Amino acid sequence: MLDHIGLDVSDIKQAKEFYAAVLKPLGYEIFMEWEKWVGFAINGKPDFWLREGTQTTPAIHVAFRAESRALVNEFYKAAIVAGGKDNGAPGIREIYHPNYYGAFVLGPDDHNIEAVCHEPA
Repeated sequence: MLDHIGLDVSDIKQAKEFYAAVLKPLGYEIFMEWEKWVGFAINGKPDFWLREGTQTTPAIHVAFRAESRALVNEFYKAAIVAGGKDNGAPGIREIYHPNYYGAFVLGPDDHNIEAVCHEPA
């Protein structure tokens, strides 16, 4: 199991605003900021970090677990409003398993950001 992950981004201000908006439906809040770092946490435990630097290439795919399909939908809507690009609207992805309900967006620096729920409807 992963404890935390970090992405290098080319513009920390833009990335912070985008990820704060899209991760809010999943329960994330900005936990810590200093210099060119931003840490996002659920319940006070930061596990997603951004650092301004050289853009990570190739772009990274990060999937965030959602507790419900409705939260996947909220994530997707928030991401589009925040300037994300559609990379797969919310829906079942049976190729993975019958209850895999995910949505994909390309965020700043074209990282493929996903919210996924594994629970039945």
